[in-house]
Amino acid sequence: MDVKQYLKELMPETTTKQLEELDVFYDALIEKNKVMNLTAITDYNEVYLKHFYDSLLLTKCLDINNKTLCDVGSGAGFPGLPVAIFTECQVTIIDALQKRINFLNEVITKLGLKNVKVLHERAEEFVNKARSSFDIVTARAVARLNILAELCLPLVKVGGFFVAMKGSNAEELEEASKALKILGAELVKTYEFMLPEEMGLRHIYVFKKIRECPSKYPRSFAKIKNNPL
Repeated sequence: MDVKQYLKELMPETTTKQLEELDVFYDALIEKNKVMNLTAITDYNEVYLKHFYDSLLLTKCLDINNKTLCDVGSGAGFPGLPVAIFTECQVTIIDALQKRINFLNEVITKLGLKNVKVLHERAEEFVNKARSSFDIVTARAVARLNILAELCLPLVKVGGFFVAMKGSNAEELEEASKALKILGAELVKTYEFMLPEEMGLRHIYVFKKIRECPSKYPRSFAKIKNNPL
């Protein structure tokens, strides 16, 4: 099957314009990848399924239209840019590497996207400007769940959601149970998806923030990494 057909089945209201925008994004990604390391996946079909389709699985887990969403450690723009292309969500992408930020801004300008902004920020520092300010905070394969929770949950509004997009490492959930309790979150639902053409198993964990995180979190990244909650 044509990879775009898989995407149309996932997102039934897909327009020709959105698919054209994904092609522009793909071309820019491959071209920039020649001079900087954005992705190890460059085959057209694999990028569509392992990056674009995978990113849009988020829309099957929560209603994100007209919500504010922060994509932490977005890298080459996943899931933030596909989500911005396909939804009315207001997306903020943060990443610690200026070169990646420059690339994402180039793509956003090419596509004329108005519902996404990209910031050169580290999550543990960005919280000083944006604590408890997003409806949804997500991260895709950035770090283990106990580390991600401390980086992401302080940015989520009480009553909002932290969504961790992972591969098949289900044992991370048990490992992160202490961190989630300390940070005031509870698991709402676990989703499991198989990418088309057997390109991989995905788990998406949706956590609801039920109370404010203690103000001492997040700690510095060195402390988070060396001594996870």
